[in-house]
Amino acid sequence: MAEHDRHGHDTGSVGGGGDPKLQGLTFGQRFKRRMIKNRLAMVAFAVIVLVVGISILAPLLTEYTPEEQNLLRRLDPPSGDHLLGTDQLGRDILTRIAYGGRVSLMIGVLGASGGMVIGVTLGILAGYVGGTFDHLVMRVVDVMMSFPGILLAILIVSVLGPGLNNLIIALIVWMVPTFARISRGNVLSVKEMDYVEAARSLGASSPSIIVRHVLLNILSPIIVYMTLSVATSILTAAGMGFLGLGVQPPIPEWGAMTSVGRQYLRDAPHVIIFPGMTIFATVLSINIVGDVLRDVLDPRMKT
Repeated sequence: MAEHDRHGHDTGSVGGGGDPKLQGLTFGQRFKRRMIKNRLAMVAFAVIVLVVGISILAPLLTEYTPEEQNLLRRLDPPSGDHLLGTDQLGRDILTRIAYGGRVSLMIGVLGASGGMVIGVTLGILAGYVGGTFDHLVMRVVDVMMSFPGILLAILIVSVLGPGLNNLIIALIVWMVPTFARISRGNVLSVKEMDYVEAARSLGASSPSIIVRHVLLNILSPIIVYMTLSVATSILTAAGMGFLGLGVQPPIPEWGAMTSVGRQYLRDAPHVIIFPGMTIFATVLSINIVGDVLRDVLDPRMKT
């Protein structure tokens, strides 16, 4: 049975989209063509690859460790020995940014993916089952969405206590409502499609219908929002770290580094500028690539 998108368009296995030039191409080929035609997206993708590569290869790229102190070199400006300078304890800022990337990227991915798994599961079940269960889930979602996201995260961390694990839990809880709403709204459209009714008439079980015909046809908006949620999680984790509610010292984390650096903004601006620019460049690049991903996955978009 051919796959359809949430508006009933036949997308097949690869989906050509509104542009005939993209029909018959695989997802990877379409993504590559979109990226090549968008120079800003190419730069953004290169930034993401660079940040991920530096974070993974941190031990090979620097001779220092993130906790290594040298009080004789505290607040040194960028130099040959320390390319991005040192902080208030004489620690190499480039090293801490590289190792901090591991923490920040992990927080972003785990926070967004955890919220996606729980939210999509609840949203699909609520939309497909309907009735009392749907009403109950959506009312809980409404209550959660009535709180501003950052305040909800602060509330959770305040109750559980600051730290890496509790911060990830707070981000997961924050992400659940939006994923639930997105998936439920799309399920309500998809479950009334002819191919779903045909699957029911052929005796397919509800779990099989949900996985093979419902979930697969609502993945596009979920994947796009998942990508953007990674950026949101990184930015929120940085904000929580700036407030002292995120990852605790001596673990390097971009938000915590900017929080410390603001105290030396006048005398040693490099302490806050480089971590801040890293957050800015990473979040902006993820959002730009997420927009390209949306264009590729939406079969109605034109080149």
